[in-house]
Order: sequence, then structure tokens, then C-alpha cells
Amino acid sequence: MERASHPQGGTVLPQIILVTGGARSGKSRHAEARARGLPGERVYIATARADDDEMRARIARHIADRGDGWTTIEAPVDLVGALDRSDGRGPRLVDCLTLWLSNLMLEGRDWEPEAAALVAALARQKSPVVMVSNEVGMGIVPDNALARAFRDAQGWLNQRVAAIADEVEFVVAGLPMRVKGPSPA
Repeated sequence: MERASHPQGGTVLPQIILVTGGARSGKSRHAEARARGLPGERVYIATARADDDEMRARIARHIADRGDGWTTIEAPVDLVGALDRSDGRGPRLVDCLTLWLSNLMLEGRDWEPEAAALVAALARQKSPVVMVSNEVGMGIVPDNALARAFRDAQGWLNQRVAAIADEVEFVVAGLPMRVKGPSPA
């Protein structure tokens, strides 16, 4: 995979960054900061669906928290298309892989070929991609088959994306921990 050089200093920029953690861990805020630190137009690829008042309020809070300076692309299921169409403009922030996977599964789509297509798309991107994903497998075993299938699929998806990522960070209580990649300068 070809890596972009930073316009100042010639250092190589990370191409694929995965930020994972639990609910309300601070992973989205950290991922936004990582994307802001990369040169170019910032593109926010949103996978959430505003299907109810609570989700609409969450989305509004996310928009307000990240502030101006972002172009938003809504991609609840066509994440690969959104990445390909926005490539070359600057860093993209995908928030989040967990909702994307949930949307696929709720539509009855086979998530595995979709995950393979995502990995292939990430490998061909020219501009950096920062992705947010929940770490869902650290709690109790769910009591129903759908929840267990989702938990397993999310774990496998995270593993596949982490395998090709240049950097992986795990956020706990707002504090990022580097799992993969170079130590920050």
C-alpha cells in the first residue's frame, strides 16, 4: 500500500487508523482529533441512521461536538462506495464500523463479503482513513442468538481491519493506548 508523505518534513503519514474502545470511551473524540491532525479537506463518513428521536439527538450532538470544517457523507450501508467517492480529498473519518455492521445485519445482508470488500477498498485508498469501532466482546456472553452473532461478527470485522491498519488505538476512559503502529512523536 502506497503511503502519503506529510507536506512538511517528508514524514510518512499513516494511511489506515483504527480507533476502538467501549461505549462512551472517548473513541470518537480521539478519532476526530487524529483526523484533524492530517492535511487536506476533512470528510466525515457517517454510518448512523436517524430512525428515532434518541438517535437524531445523538447525531446532532456529534455534529455540534465536531464543529465546522467537515464535509459529511451519509453511508449507512455503502461504506465502500463512500470511501471510493471521497478518496483524494483528504482524511476521512468513518464513524462507525459498529453501526455499519449492524445496518448490514439488520438488512439481512451477508456481512462477510461486505467486510472483504471494505478491506480491499481500504488497501486502495490514497487519502488517510480513520475508523471508529466498538470493542463489544469484553462483556458477558449475550443471551440470544442475534446478539451473539453480532458480537462475533464485530470481533471478526475488527480483527480484519486491524490486520491491515497502520495504527490501532484502544481508548479507555478517554485515554488512548497504542496497540499497533509507531510510538507518537
